[in-house]
Amino acid sequence: MAKEVYFFGAGHADGDGKQKELLGGKGAGLAEMVNLGIPVPAGFTITTELCTEYFRNGGRFPDSLEKEVKRGLSRVEEVMGGQFGSVENPLLLSVRSGARVSMPGMMDTILNLGLNERTVEGLARRTKNRRFAFDSYRRFIEMYSDVVLGLGHEHFEALLDAKKKKKGVRLDTELDLNDLEELTGSFLSLVKKELKQEFPSDPWLQLWGAVGAVFKSWNSRRAIEYRRIHQYPEHWGTAVNVQAMVFGNRGNDCATGVAFTRDPATGEKKFFGEYLVNAQGEDVVAGIRTPHSINGTANSLEKVMPAAYRELFQIQERLERHYREMQDIEFTIQNGKVWMLQTRSGKRTAHAAVRIAVEMVSEGLITEPEAILRVAPAQLDQLLHPTLDPNAPKEVLANGLPASPGAAVGRVVLTADEAQEWVGRGEKVILVRQETSPEDIHGMHVAEGILTARGGMTSHAAVVARGMGKCCVSGCTEIEFLADQVQIGNRQVRKGDWLTLNGSTGEVIWGRVPTTKPDLSGDFGILMKWADKYRRLKIRTNADTPHDSAVARSFGAEGIGLCRTEHMFFDPDRIDIVREMILAQERGEREKALAKLLPIQRADFKGILKAMEGFPVTIRLLDPPLHEFIPKTDRELEDLARRIGVSVSKIKVQAEVLHEANPMLGHRGCRLGVTYPEIYRMQVEAIMEAAADLTCEGVTVYPEIMIPLVGHVEELKRMREEAEQVCQDVLNRRKIKCPYLVGTMIELPRAALTADEIATVADFFSFGTNDLTQTTFGISRDDAAGFLPFYVDHGVFPKNPFVSIDVQGVGELVRIAIEKGRKARPGLKIGICGEHGGDPDSIQFFHEVGLHYVSCSPYRVPIARLAAAHASLKEKAN
Repeated sequence: MAKEVYFFGAGHADGDGKQKELLGGKGAGLAEMVNLGIPVPAGFTITTELCTEYFRNGGRFPDSLEKEVKRGLSRVEEVMGGQFGSVENPLLLSVRSGARVSMPGMMDTILNLGLNERTVEGLARRTKNRRFAFDSYRRFIEMYSDVVLGLGHEHFEALLDAKKKKKGVRLDTELDLNDLEELTGSFLSLVKKELKQEFPSDPWLQLWGAVGAVFKSWNSRRAIEYRRIHQYPEHWGTAVNVQAMVFGNRGNDCATGVAFTRDPATGEKKFFGEYLVNAQGEDVVAGIRTPHSINGTANSLEKVMPAAYRELFQIQERLERHYREMQDIEFTIQNGKVWMLQTRSGKRTAHAAVRIAVEMVSEGLITEPEAILRVAPAQLDQLLHPTLDPNAPKEVLANGLPASPGAAVGRVVLTADEAQEWVGRGEKVILVRQETSPEDIHGMHVAEGILTARGGMTSHAAVVARGMGKCCVSGCTEIEFLADQVQIGNRQVRKGDWLTLNGSTGEVIWGRVPTTKPDLSGDFGILMKWADKYRRLKIRTNADTPHDSAVARSFGAEGIGLCRTEHMFFDPDRIDIVREMILAQERGEREKALAKLLPIQRADFKGILKAMEGFPVTIRLLDPPLHEFIPKTDRELEDLARRIGVSVSKIKVQAEVLHEANPMLGHRGCRLGVTYPEIYRMQVEAIMEAAADLTCEGVTVYPEIMIPLVGHVEELKRMREEAEQVCQDVLNRRKIKCPYLVGTMIELPRAALTADEIATVADFFSFGTNDLTQTTFGISRDDAAGFLPFYVDHGVFPKNPFVSIDVQGVGELVRIAIEKGRKARPGLKIGICGEHGGDPDSIQFFHEVGLHYVSCSPYRVPIARLAAAHASLKEKAN
């Protein structure tokens, strides 16, 4: 049997900071701090492997664990000078979870374990502080009952609130000893009444109940939801950290707090955090009391406990230098002595992540490649969206704490379930809560922003929002909760009303405020230059207009990988001409309509090619079935008939002719070009005339003509011959030279399997992974929304295959096509233009299989650039 329990304390730890997979992030951090000589209360870690075994054994501990735990606890007692379960000198324990990655608030914690009606008296005598002893006891009863016994904390909070109301006080700290003794009795009676059993008094039974509950919390709804959102695997499990208690609630020379070695919202290099005097750690993170800043204010820790602050400041400096990374730390001050309870890599906003990475390079702490790898590509999405227009008028209702920057505009909802329901209807929402708890994770995930009445900059809402990249305003004390509405300042705000949050200032604003585009210069620009230096993959964009092309180019796009010509056809000033062409019975009629479209298409292509001057532009010829361009309702048909001078009956007949039972697999793509070659000829002529015009103007262009939905080499042969004839006719007529390519989309399994044949007549391949996924799985992306989320949530599929490439299936077809294509045509240029081109995990795969480029939507170009750099650097590291 492998080692199950790892001790730490008194300058020695069985493990170290590199063992996160085994000890979890918290356990590894505690062990590393002990090895560094930093003051940490002694304890031991039960490994993640034991968690996995616990679930495999149906929720039973292995027989060997009891002996190891008793040995570990004996060492803790020796170091800390107390005895677990003793009446004379009681040692109390904390029992905390610790997965290998930070999951703030998602799993359970129990503090003050070991108290009962006898040990509480011993603690009172030992500390000469009876109020403190009963404050700890009532906290333990509530926490243990909630986490282990399943009696929700709201039952206890109701009793606590009633006691404070009766006493006419607002804070727990204003209750006296008698109040706390009465509350403790009330809490014990509540357990007996509701659960029909006495609260467990045996400390060892308490300990095993707590360890089991922490393991079980790995599979709580909130933890499962958090793992799903962040794509963490279920088999990781959590470690359990059993640690001697130190107390921040023993009096006014005691405190507890959470801090970061740099500002997690802005990335500024300053010690940042919050604390509470005479409190325990849960008070800070749960937002029950609004904490004070650790520095910079009159009531800061720096002013109130200067010696402890200096020691804490030195510790945080040492930890950041050691880890060469911004740290999130938890601490307790007991009678003036600083104890460290946690250090881990701190969650931060995208803006902070970029700034910290770039500044740490300039400080000599990390290298450029390390800086690149410190910023998750998906995080950049936070930086690519608008912020509030500073010049727009606004009605500020109240101000809270700027817990997570950015802007959020949405309708007010008051519960996480409401948030999920409203977003499911297509609404944007702001989740307004007294304070958030881990049970709110599903609502926080879908909300545009989060607003809380309680809590500070390190509360649950703030930490989780920053990790998700959500705008958050916390600690807005001007919120009063009524039945199904809230009072914010002087205005009543009902469910469904619009609110705007400014997470950078803490403003809560009535209604909808306009937004402005983000500024992506400075540190962001520096990081992107580094990414470009280290990546191999080129990054193109999917764009159908000059505006989108210019936006993508400003984000660093190196060409267009997909220009969808059908999007141009839907424009109001040309859709009727397209319909004339579709409804034409004779080829001559069809060509007349196409002649009207030619100059329009030429202008479209000219604008796009010019916007991408000097870069390749891949233009896909008409792809969707023609029936998509014909209106559906009788009124729309009558209006169309009147505008183009055709009878309604004729339109209906043609619509019936074009109707298909399964249009995804029907008369579309190159099949249109084969049966109606005049359509593709018009488009190719428009492309080459636009290219010729720009060439004559001195603009360098590289048009690439893409034939879609090829499944058989003969289709591409015919279409290429047609395209090349038109291209040469235009170039000969204009007496100029202009390089061009003719290639195809690989988006059908047969095309991938016969890529060696297709490559003989293609200048390039571009994988259309949207259709390749559809045709490989036999799933329509448009119709899968009803069951795909269920598949992912219940583990049928590990991920949505339309979001992240299915490596084993679709990816294998991609590998086959690349291998066969390049064997038949060495040096064949190959890219991808499906939605997967902007997904970091998919980009890793595309780098590994040797694509030349990926193409994605304009606002995902920076994400793709950074992901491509990650792929290159990871390859070199291996």
